[in-house]
Amino acid sequence: MPETVQEHARRLHQQYLVVDAHFDLLMEVDLRRKLGYKKVIETNFMPAFAAGGIGVLVCSLFIEDDYLPEMGLKKALDQISALYAEIEESPDKIQLCTTYDDILAAHRSHRLAILLSLEGVDPLTNDLGLLPIFYKLGVRFVGLTWSRRNFAADGSHFSPRDEGRRGGLTDFGVRLIQLAEKMNMIIDVSHLNDEGFEDVLARARGPVIASHSNVRSIASSMRNLTDDQIRSLSATGGVIGMNGCNKFVSDNYEHGDIAHLLDHVDYIVRLVGAEHVGVGLDICHFLTEINLRPAGQTGPDDFDVVTSHKDMLKFTEGLIGRGYTDEQIGLILGGNFLNLYRRVLK
Repeated sequence: MPETVQEHARRLHQQYLVVDAHFDLLMEVDLRRKLGYKKVIETNFMPAFAAGGIGVLVCSLFIEDDYLPEMGLKKALDQISALYAEIEESPDKIQLCTTYDDILAAHRSHRLAILLSLEGVDPLTNDLGLLPIFYKLGVRFVGLTWSRRNFAADGSHFSPRDEGRRGGLTDFGVRLIQLAEKMNMIIDVSHLNDEGFEDVLARARGPVIASHSNVRSIASSMRNLTDDQIRSLSATGGVIGMNGCNKFVSDNYEHGDIAHLLDHVDYIVRLVGAEHVGVGLDICHFLTEINLRPAGQTGPDDFDVVTSHKDMLKFTEGLIGRGYTDEQIGLILGGNFLNLYRRVLK
């Protein structure tokens, strides 16, 4: 009997190492550990990772507005400390990786490979000397901004707002890129505004990624990339991770589904090739277990079109249904990001 689409997808997830290039895991882990829970990753998250065949996670160090600027550094270190404690408690399940070889070693020993990324350099404030400290602690990705202004650059907001005159990279931002690349760290332009994007691409010497961004021609949010930006980023050898947040998938609430997320894959593949597409789902629903919304808000809540890592198989089934070859699917599921990591993370 020929294999079903579901069987085909499961086989591909066993054959290829699957990478999610952006996940806000550690904020939740730190919170739960402060409440007294142990083995949070193993207990609360590993079942979904295993069901979805996830082998590599890039975990962001994200700091909420309320903690900035005074507590940004503390909160980032708290999240790293929480990960270290989790690894001590679950040494046979998870591994902090800083090189491509580390990732392969974790895979061979059936451990989840975790890499660390700054989602905005807010914890550094304007102290470049802190970047090597984060490097020594395991951070290998530098997302210059979240969707707000910091000492390095201006962020791209989710929707238009009256923010005054926008800027590109500051002198601190330029020096930050130079130092990060000298240390073989990977520059991430997701959340960066258009002016900053242009400045980064004019200065970066290595491949640049957008870990969790989609196509602006399909969904008009400034968080997504224009066609010219997609071409420029791909010319560096970079990769774009598909973001599953509904507002970055479509301008229409009712189109927030995996099928419309796959439209972004198709668009980028036609524009620059399958070698520049990856996955950066940015799954966030677990961060909002207390269902509160701002007073006066009447619109639909934000939601993830891939609701859990176990649903990654549905994403793969969609790629199969659209006629992608096994080799192309392997590149999209993780091969493209892994090839980039192999070139940079030594």
